[in-house]
Amino acid sequence: MWDIAYAQGAPGLTGPSPVMTILPFILIFVIMYFLVIRPQQKKGKEHQEMLNKLKKNDEVMTSGGIYGKVVALADNVVTLEVAPNVRIRVHRPQISAVVTGEKSSGKEVKE
Repeated sequence: MWDIAYAQGAPGLTGPSPVMTILPFILIFVIMYFLVIRPQQKKGKEHQEMLNKLKKNDEVMTSGGIYGKVVALADNVVTLEVAPNVRIRVHRPQISAVVTGEKSSGKEVKE
């Protein structure tokens, strides 16, 4: 009889508090923000600045790997000269890099 009375009066085990169950999800989101989201936003901002600074006679590379010289600029279209008298039109966001400053020093290695 005393066993039943003690069993009914004893406090039951409770689970973890709601804060402790949500805390791992919050930590995962914070880690993902600093490792994935923030660097992507920074890279996107730098790419947009590079596109805004494009000017005539810049040598650029497209996302498809085509090198060319900027001949004309419009709002969303860039005309590139990829060979003498060969011009292509490219969507402006597809320009991935300006390569004007990456020219070699002119010295080639002879074998």
